[in-house]
Amino acid sequence: MHEKCTLQQSDLPVEVLERFTHELDVYSIDEAFAAVDRRTSADPEAMSVLGRTIRDEVRRLVGVPVCVGIAPTRTLAKLANRAAKKIPVFEGVCVWPATREAWREQLMRRLPVSEVWGIARRLERRLAGYGITSVWDLATADPAQIRRCFSVVVMRTALELRGVACIGPEEDRTGKKDELIVSRSFSEKVSTIEGMRQALSIYAQQAAARLVKHRQVAKSVQAFAGTSHWHEQQHYPAVRVPLPYPTADPVMLTRAAHLLLPQIQEGTRYARAGLLLTDLHAAEAHQALELFRHVHEDASIATLVDAVQKKAGREVLGLGYGGLRPGPAWQMKRGLLTPRATTHWDELMIVRA
Repeated sequence: MHEKCTLQQSDLPVEVLERFTHELDVYSIDEAFAAVDRRTSADPEAMSVLGRTIRDEVRRLVGVPVCVGIAPTRTLAKLANRAAKKIPVFEGVCVWPATREAWREQLMRRLPVSEVWGIARRLERRLAGYGITSVWDLATADPAQIRRCFSVVVMRTALELRGVACIGPEEDRTGKKDELIVSRSFSEKVSTIEGMRQALSIYAQQAAARLVKHRQVAKSVQAFAGTSHWHEQQHYPAVRVPLPYPTADPVMLTRAAHLLLPQIQEGTRYARAGLLLTDLHAAEAHQALELFRHVHEDASIATLVDAVQKKAGREVLGLGYGGLRPGPAWQMKRGLLTPRATTHWDELMIVRA
């Protein structure tokens, strides 16, 4: 399955989920948290109906199976989702408050602590040193002692296992996600400054599109390139460019990326390049800075380009080198690419009767 199709298909279930909640937090490409209103959360049967409806609607409208876990906290919801996946009797929907207390305890005693959201292998070993080896052990541990011996993050996890909500919509076990990377290995080595300029332009445009999609802006750009590890003449240029203010403007991102070009050695065969955007923030939080924006950014170029590409295709419109069609020779080889029937008319399956 190729990236474009995967990303598009992951957006479809999200659109269905948005019909059932006032607050949706897309955690990953195949995972999301949805808030349940107070009236529904007070009625276990209503929660069961909601879970089954979500499961059935995503299957009907998108064609993919999903499992639903409903619980008072995010950590318990992840645990309930695992039960919905692994235990056939739930048929894909587990409402944690509706299950028997004895059953919940039995499940938590059987599951190793590594099954808890955010407990990695190294932390699992440290917990084992304190006699905490199962989910139940962590849930019943003294929160104050957990904080003293580990961290406030692990303490929150223990409290969440007890049903005390401690983790907000924009938090996870590693902190807020504040990085975005666009990087590819070239199918053909790039050995000219102009070729690298073209690659960086395209990657900057792709990065801007992702920022717009997630309603974010970036304050810092790092551009990098590199030769193959097996190449005799190795070179790994990189530059970090702080932006004057947080932005998703493709023009500014492209200009920042091009500051890598003075380090590019003409004739050196580069195998890879990319952009790393850091210090990301919600776009809405920086509307007060609109008076200081550039003229082209006031015109919302990033949003306009993204809208046109969504309607007419990614290859139809681009900025500078990012708008070249057909694509450059160094782009990823896709000889085994899955047919893109959802985005390309010429790749629809043909049926002859």
